[in-house]
Amino acid sequence: MVASYCIGIDLGTTNSVLAFASMDESEPMVAVLPIPQLVAPGVVERKLSLPSFLYLVPTPDDANLTVPGVRNQFGVVGEYARRIASEQPDRVIAAAKSWLCNKRVDRQSPILPWESEAGVPLISPVAATTAYLMHLVDAWHLEFPDSPFAEQQVVLTVPASFDLVARELTRQAALAAGFPSDMLFLEEPQAALYNWIHAHGNDWRKTLKENDVLLVCDVGGGTTDLTLVRVQSEGGELNMSRLAVGNHLLIGGDNMDLTLAHVAAGLFANKGTKLNAWQSISLWHSCRLAKESLLKGKSAPDSYPLTVLGRGSKLIGGTVTLELPKTLVQETLVDGFFPLVQPDERPVRDNESGFQEIGLPFESDTAVTRHVASFLADHLKHAEQADLKLTHLLFNGGVFNAVAFRERLLQSLASWTAEGTGPTVLGGVEDLDQAVACGAAYYQWAKLHGGIRIRGGTARSYYIGIESSGPAIPGLPRPLQALCVVPQGMEEGTQIDVASREVGLKVGQKAKFRFFSSTIRKQDRPGTYLRSWDEEELTESSPMEVSLTTAEGEQIIPVRFESRITELGVFELWCKSTRNDQHWKLELNVRE
Repeated sequence: MVASYCIGIDLGTTNSVLAFASMDESEPMVAVLPIPQLVAPGVVERKLSLPSFLYLVPTPDDANLTVPGVRNQFGVVGEYARRIASEQPDRVIAAAKSWLCNKRVDRQSPILPWESEAGVPLISPVAATTAYLMHLVDAWHLEFPDSPFAEQQVVLTVPASFDLVARELTRQAALAAGFPSDMLFLEEPQAALYNWIHAHGNDWRKTLKENDVLLVCDVGGGTTDLTLVRVQSEGGELNMSRLAVGNHLLIGGDNMDLTLAHVAAGLFANKGTKLNAWQSISLWHSCRLAKESLLKGKSAPDSYPLTVLGRGSKLIGGTVTLELPKTLVQETLVDGFFPLVQPDERPVRDNESGFQEIGLPFESDTAVTRHVASFLADHLKHAEQADLKLTHLLFNGGVFNAVAFRERLLQSLASWTAEGTGPTVLGGVEDLDQAVACGAAYYQWAKLHGGIRIRGGTARSYYIGIESSGPAIPGLPRPLQALCVVPQGMEEGTQIDVASREVGLKVGQKAKFRFFSSTIRKQDRPGTYLRSWDEEELTESSPMEVSLTTAEGEQIIPVRFESRITELGVFELWCKSTRNDQHWKLELNVRE
């Protein structure tokens, strides 16, 4: 069967959205698919987004907790799971997407809900991600039973800052949910920009001109993604190319909810009520609802009632309630997450304790404006880009649905210029929660119909660690060199021979292979050797420990390298013997 639709999916930390466009239309008509989901036991409603929450039900065969036509092998996904999180936090999985990129844990092991009480079934972050995507696939089949999902042109968005392991794990979850094997990945900030282009049609060229630089600032439920895009002229036509992407920052709505929960816990304490650990988690989920209600604009109420249920005979009897003022929420979150800072400020790094609780690696500095300042200083003011300056800003992510956050970021950017004027905001996008999914659907339609494409390729340059030769020193490891094998900007679906001297490859026995990446070192080309580097220049990815097989037994084989970037944006390193036709492919260790 021939594909009929372009499908774009935003797998969000707090909400997921599916958008689609018919491939047969001469103009892209992008629509959002209403997702059937439980809002209460036995009550199913169709909503334009699917909350990324999974409720592990005590009785899986309960007919009141199922959606007809939707698989629920993992539990209840969506609005009801989000609502019940404040009552049964030990049975609800949230922020699975953030866990998916957490290098500190085994992301394929059953660890969620994190620190849940004994007796609650646990599943892995990959399985939780599969549950969300499976719900979306089934929702599609309910709406379009004659157009199988696996036969459509599907684009799944990922954070620009997702590393290769997180992308591969996302791919595994998608395939398990029923996605086609030829699906494409698209970075979320790019998808948001494609949505803006779609909203303006050809008129976007009247808004932007050559050498304009725009910042896509995407602050969602769990992450902050920063991307710089430059407008260029080629053959008399304007096009766009990505200049840089930021690091993966665990700052977003989840941090704000935790902050409000801390403030609210103090208010409860002032009333003589001390909350236990279970109630604190419940309060976190309640504060998320309070934030969404109090920051939604002029229609927001002056306060929101926070209710925490009692639990256990020795704990609080009954429920405890207080009113959370809107003014307190605005002051806490605007000043806490978008403070006015200087353009040369850097994120504050706390001295890490030798012993730390294992959990999500949230940023120690929650000031989004400070991270933006550091990002612009690292990339826009780089020597190669000295003639460029920030001219435009595109907001994305649910956090920026609140006007107060948008105004504060603009105020900060304006204060960093001599003229006191900030970048021009790219408007015309009605719903920031749907922008990424709609942009992904439009991207695939434009790709098939010859529309504009934002050039960029890989967001990072990649390196392999090579152990130096020389006499051993007792108690010290041999010095490590880094060889660049993928340059920043290498396009998907391409391959390149790495021009370097021969390197010895250990085969026939287990060995550890180390990989590094950089968003800063734009000048490095394949074959560039680094004998030393600053700590912030290279970031080590998850190492892999494998045994490469050979018929000749244990030995060191001289090889050279070929790098490939697949259409999914996955990096493959091929090691080719310089003595015969033997070759090996190093794949990512996603089993950890």
